[in-house]
Amino acid sequence: MDSYSAPPMGGVSPSPEAMMEQVKTQLAQAYAEEFIETLRGKCFEKCITKPGSSLGGSESSCVSRCVDRYIEATGIISRSLFSKQH
Repeated sequence: MDSYSAPPMGGVSPSPEAMMEQVKTQLAQAYAEEFIETLRGKCFEKCITKPGSSLGGSESSCVSRCVDRYIEATGIISRSLFSKQH
Protein backbone atom coordinates (compact mmCIF):
# COMPACT_ATOMS: atom_id res chain seq x y z
CA MET A 1 0.00 0.00 0.00
CA ASP A 2 1.33 3.47 -0.78
CA SER A 3 1.07 6.43 1.58
CA TYR A 4 -1.94 7.83 -0.31
CA SER A 5 -4.16 4.78 0.13
CA ALA A 6 -2.96 3.65 3.54
CA PRO A 7 -5.41 4.16 6.38
CA PRO A 8 -4.38 6.87 8.83
CA MET A 9 -2.39 5.62 11.81
CA GLY A 10 -4.37 5.49 15.02
CA GLY A 11 -7.58 6.32 13.17
CA VAL A 12 -6.75 10.05 13.12
CA SER A 13 -6.41 11.74 9.78
CA PRO A 14 -3.84 14.53 9.42
CA SER A 15 -5.05 18.11 9.43
CA PRO A 16 -5.24 20.03 6.14
CA GLU A 17 -2.41 22.24 7.42
CA ALA A 18 -0.18 19.22 8.10
CA MET A 19 -0.94 17.81 4.67
CA MET A 20 -0.14 21.17 3.05
CA GLU A 21 3.19 21.32 4.89
CA GLN A 22 4.03 17.81 3.70
CA VAL A 23 3.23 18.77 0.10
CA LYS A 24 5.34 21.94 0.40
CA THR A 25 8.25 19.92 1.76
CA GLN A 26 7.99 17.40 -1.06
CA LEU A 27 7.81 20.16 -3.69
CA ALA A 28 10.84 21.92 -2.20
CA GLN A 29 12.80 18.67 -2.24
CA ALA A 30 11.80 17.97 -5.85
CA TYR A 31 12.78 21.51 -6.86
CA ALA A 32 16.18 21.21 -5.15
CA GLU A 33 16.87 17.87 -6.84
CA GLU A 34 15.91 19.28 -10.26
CA PHE A 35 18.01 22.40 -9.65
CA ILE A 36 21.10 20.33 -8.79
CA GLU A 37 20.57 18.00 -11.75
CA THR A 38 20.22 20.98 -14.12
CA LEU A 39 23.38 22.55 -12.71
CA ARG A 40 25.25 19.30 -13.02
CA GLY A 41 24.21 18.80 -16.63
CA LYS A 42 24.69 22.36 -17.87
CA CYS A 43 27.95 23.06 -16.11
CA PHE A 44 29.42 19.66 -16.95
CA GLU A 45 28.54 20.11 -20.61
CA LYS A 46 30.02 23.61 -20.68
CA CYS A 47 33.15 23.07 -18.59
CA ILE A 48 34.35 19.49 -18.73
CA THR A 49 36.14 18.85 -22.01
CA LYS A 50 37.96 15.64 -21.10
CA PRO A 51 36.24 13.69 -18.30
CA GLY A 52 38.69 12.01 -15.95
CA SER A 53 39.17 11.14 -12.33
CA SER A 54 39.72 14.76 -11.28
CA LEU A 55 39.11 18.31 -12.49
CA GLY A 56 41.86 20.44 -13.97
CA GLY A 57 42.34 23.99 -12.70
CA SER A 58 40.52 25.61 -15.61
CA GLU A 59 37.68 23.07 -15.40
CA SER A 60 37.30 23.68 -11.68
CA SER A 61 37.21 27.46 -12.18
CA CYS A 62 34.71 27.09 -15.01
CA VAL A 63 32.40 24.89 -12.93
CA SER A 64 32.59 27.33 -10.02
CA ARG A 65 31.74 30.32 -12.23
CA CYS A 66 28.97 28.36 -13.98
CA VAL A 67 27.33 27.41 -10.66
CA ASP A 68 27.64 30.98 -9.34
CA ARG A 69 26.06 32.44 -12.48
CA TYR A 70 23.26 29.88 -12.54
CA ILE A 71 22.41 30.52 -8.90
CA GLU A 72 22.52 34.28 -9.44
CA ALA A 73 20.31 34.06 -12.55
CA THR A 74 17.82 31.82 -10.76
CA GLY A 75 17.63 34.33 -7.89
CA ILE A 76 17.03 37.24 -10.27
CA ILE A 77 14.29 35.33 -12.08
CA SER A 78 12.65 34.24 -8.83
CA ARG A 79 12.63 37.76 -7.38
CA SER A 80 11.20 39.11 -10.62
CA LEU A 81 8.43 36.51 -10.72
CA PHE A 82 7.47 36.93 -7.07
CA SER A 83 7.54 40.73 -7.17
CA LYS A 84 5.10 40.73 -10.12
CA GLN A 85 2.63 38.51 -8.25
CA HIS A 86 1.94 41.19 -5.62
